[in-house]
Amino acid sequence: MKFSDIKKSAEDEWHALQQGNVPLIVIGAATCGRSAGALGVKKTFEEEFQNRGIQAEIVEVGCLGPCYAEPLVNIIKPGGPNILYKNVTGKIAVELVENYIVNDNPLPEYALGTLGDSKVDGIPVLMETPFFKSQARELFRNSGFIDPTNINHYIANGGYSGLAKALEMEPAKVVEEIKASGLRGRGGGGFPTGMKWEFCFNAPGDEKYVICNADEGDPGAFMDRSLLESDPHALIEGMTIAGYTIGAGKGYIYCRAEYPLAVKRLRNAIAQSKEKGFLGENILGGKFNFDLEVFLGAGAFVCGEETALIASIEGGRGMPRHRPPFPAQSGLRGKPTLLNNVKTYSYVPKIINRGADWFAGIGTEKSKGTAVFALTGKVTNCGLIEVPMGISLREIIYDIGGGVSDGGEFKAVQTGGPSGGCLPASHLDTPIDYDSLRAAGSIMGSGGMVVMDQGTCMVDVARYFLDFTQKETCGECVPCRLGTKQMLNILEEITEGKGKPEDVDQLVEMGEAIKKASLCGLGQTAPNPVLTTIRYFREEYDAHIQNRSCPALLCKELISFRIIPEKCTGCMICARACPTDAITGEKKQVHVIDQSKCIRCGVCLEKCPKNFLAVECIAGQLSEGEQ
Repeated sequence: MKFSDIKKSAEDEWHALQQGNVPLIVIGAATCGRSAGALGVKKTFEEEFQNRGIQAEIVEVGCLGPCYAEPLVNIIKPGGPNILYKNVTGKIAVELVENYIVNDNPLPEYALGTLGDSKVDGIPVLMETPFFKSQARELFRNSGFIDPTNINHYIANGGYSGLAKALEMEPAKVVEEIKASGLRGRGGGGFPTGMKWEFCFNAPGDEKYVICNADEGDPGAFMDRSLLESDPHALIEGMTIAGYTIGAGKGYIYCRAEYPLAVKRLRNAIAQSKEKGFLGENILGGKFNFDLEVFLGAGAFVCGEETALIASIEGGRGMPRHRPPFPAQSGLRGKPTLLNNVKTYSYVPKIINRGADWFAGIGTEKSKGTAVFALTGKVTNCGLIEVPMGISLREIIYDIGGGVSDGGEFKAVQTGGPSGGCLPASHLDTPIDYDSLRAAGSIMGSGGMVVMDQGTCMVDVARYFLDFTQKETCGECVPCRLGTKQMLNILEEITEGKGKPEDVDQLVEMGEAIKKASLCGLGQTAPNPVLTTIRYFREEYDAHIQNRSCPALLCKELISFRIIPEKCTGCMICARACPTDAITGEKKQVHVIDQSKCIRCGVCLEKCPKNFLAVECIAGQLSEGEQ
């Protein structure tokens, strides 16, 4: 069947669904939606429609982005407005059926916004709300709107048009188009994608491979997972174009086993692509043959490094190797191998379909296109966002993110995952691009962005992330294996009140040495959280070392709890709650805390009645006489 016929059939199916004669209920059912209760909400709708004898279509889609508003439900009534509802529960689902489906009352109090051309009094237009207004949804254009398990939804929205167009181009022309677009690798390194494709295209050999790094392992990051769950065909199409371009017949998607829904939807999408003739032999009636396989990783963070990932696919231990030769010359099984990230491949069909100039027209001079971030931490609107390169950190955190949660005060933001840097308020106007973030001491990374408030201890943050990377090191090279361990030991001593004045300078010296001498990207970036927190928050290190106190009141060994005599009424609530019996005192008499027994768990502060506030946490250590 010709691609034009396949596309026409898919468009007819899509149009029939969107313009049907029965209500259409679209439920966000990616991992974030499911964890918030989306499947239970779906069941409630099904039961309500069955009990009322109402015919309706219910479709599961992926992640739209505003995870803080999950579960999300989009209701499209025949001839009526298209309304997206937030934080939908079973109870709200029943109300929506009764009030909106049956009686045309849209219940604005539950709505997040309207979609398309819909206008409803009391409900904002979704794409004009603060969360979406500054975004540029290109990579995630389909996410949250199409059924990721139905290939026709993807095709009807432009899917596989890029592949059909690429197959009519000479492979060298495809390479030139990717180079002209300015696309850089979205896996963290930011290497020019077109240049990497050109290396592999020019590499001699009849057998070549295409590999996708879907081994997303950064704490708090879920960009790749979301894309795989919401729009898996974008990756498949991009990898197939890559296979055609470099002359490969086989591709692997290296995905961590901790992503069961992503793996399930990927495998389903691969099977559908083969049925439609987009994968397998004689793709779209031509002579090009290409197949894809999902390879499950065991969760090793270091396998995000390309040579370690290749070693894992080959059946070995995931350990980086020296380069050169680079994978483009000698990769999987010694053959030329093209290896990119999920997001990088997923941009490719859009670039081929819409042209290199379109992509190059977004972003900055050296950082083209859009950037995707998992916005998490102490921010009001947590979720998945896509913004044009060049937007500032301030716009993301305050305009899109809604500012620091619970009315808190901003302290720092970390970009780039555990290997990224922590930037202070003075850097909020830093533009989001590869070079600006690197100059500030951080990195773009794969897209993690963690916001921190004044209740965050930056020394402990450095310790936490270094602990993560130290545990994930493969142990192959000495600078990373031993250097990060020594740095971690120093940080632990500082947070325990055992720090020495010379420790900070030693951390800087060791961190710079590890960055220069480590074999792979894990070791080369592991010191970033330590170096940036020292660079921007040196006073917190000094407080921990010189004053033996934690200004953020988080490091247990450097804080104390005391009872304020003037406020204590002797209610005994804190004494009964104390797990170590450190609090003593008679009823209606002032209580005291035995500092030798106190384990600084904070239960007394938590349990003290808010109208008394007789317990306080202070920076520093109290003697028993000060209790």
